[in-house]
Amino acid sequence: MTTHRTHSGRIFWGLILIVVGVLFLLDRLEKYDFGYLISHYWPAIFIIIGLSIWINSGFRDFVGGFLFIIFGTVFLLIRLDILEHHFWYYFWPVLIIFFGIWLIIKPVFRPNGGKFPDIKEDDLNISCVFSGMKRRVESQNFRGGKADLVFGGLDLDFTAAKLGSNQATIHLSVVFGGIEVSVPRDWKVVIDGTPILGAIDDKHRSVPETEVKATLYVKASAVFGAITIKD
Repeated sequence: MTTHRTHSGRIFWGLILIVVGVLFLLDRLEKYDFGYLISHYWPAIFIIIGLSIWINSGFRDFVGGFLFIIFGTVFLLIRLDILEHHFWYYFWPVLIIFFGIWLIIKPVFRPNGGKFPDIKEDDLNISCVFSGMKRRVESQNFRGGKADLVFGGLDLDFTAAKLGSNQATIHLSVVFGGIEVSVPRDWKVVIDGTPILGAIDDKHRSVPETEVKATLYVKASAVFGAITIKD
């Protein structure tokens, strides 16, 4: 599946380069004004990026692609005078409502499919709003939990912990903030993430399968924020 998505992305951007090259050639032949095209249709670049995100992720990152596409579409329609400029004034509240609805219904469209084990216990149960926290987990039988962060910062340190049954699942959610998670070198980290105008960064260095002692499954959601997994 990954190879198929890689080929699809390569073909997609190859076609884009061919189209851009043809337009440049027509400009050189004085058949078309490339500068005029860019000045009037530049929002289409965001639509192309959104389509690329859909193709490269196999439509798993639906929201990320949708945001770029809707952003580019709205600006393009405004640029072409199809929409009034004040439309943008009402667009942002509607977009925020969409984010909220998507976060609620996301599990229905993205089931675990048996890949991620369920959380068995709330060994980790953190909610931070307009605040910061540092938490060192030293449980020798950690079984999972969740952490929700809104407008703040959270540091989670698992370097002294051990996982029950050698595996556990944690749910991390951040809105306008940042979460950093430190894990032991010999843990394997599996991430299922949804960044929305944010980032989910896996800086944890992988080790050979023969050296893996436990697996931490991370279901992550970052909206205007960042989640970082590191050693």
